[in-house]
Amino acid sequence: MEALEAINKRRSIRRFKSTPVEDEKIGLVLEAARQAPSWGNTQCWRFVVVRDAEIRNRLADTGFGVGGGHPNIATEAMRVAPVAVVACAELGKAGCSYREPREPVTDKGDWFMFDTALAMQNMVLAATALGLGTVYIGAFDSVAAEKVLGVPKGYQVVSMTPLGYPDEEPGPRPRKELTEIVFHDRFGVK
Repeated sequence: MEALEAINKRRSIRRFKSTPVEDEKIGLVLEAARQAPSWGNTQCWRFVVVRDAEIRNRLADTGFGVGGGHPNIATEAMRVAPVAVVACAELGKAGCSYREPREPVTDKGDWFMFDTALAMQNMVLAATALGLGTVYIGAFDSVAAEKVLGVPKGYQVVSMTPLGYPDEEPGPRPRKELTEIVFHDRFGVK
């Protein structure tokens, strides 16, 4: 599958088959994440591949509801998908000075969220190209997830996704027209 095809085909999958995912495909998805760009090539990301059903259930328990008492169906998908990938980041690396004390060098602070998102985007696009499904999850208690996974101090859980074969085929979601989101030379100039 070509890159642009994967970008256009990618969907957030919330229903998965229980079919196991081949080690080779998991390796390809992780390799795609590893190849992402990062600030100063710091590669602050770390990934925890979770196959153990009990641990996936405990991670699902960290999810926030999405309002009105409804469960977060993306987080609930972690219970069914045969694999979950949890993205962690080493703090104080991306976007920070190279000398001690390592401090952010821009008004954006520590760049770890941005760098980890780039790696996750590579991952979800590679999964799409391989016929796998994902859904990017951010609505969860990261401190609780860190305890479940034994994440050490100096690292933070940023996001997670179930990974598996889709049991649904959602259609495309509406997108704004380029004329609504693109300006020329100055903000607001169409």
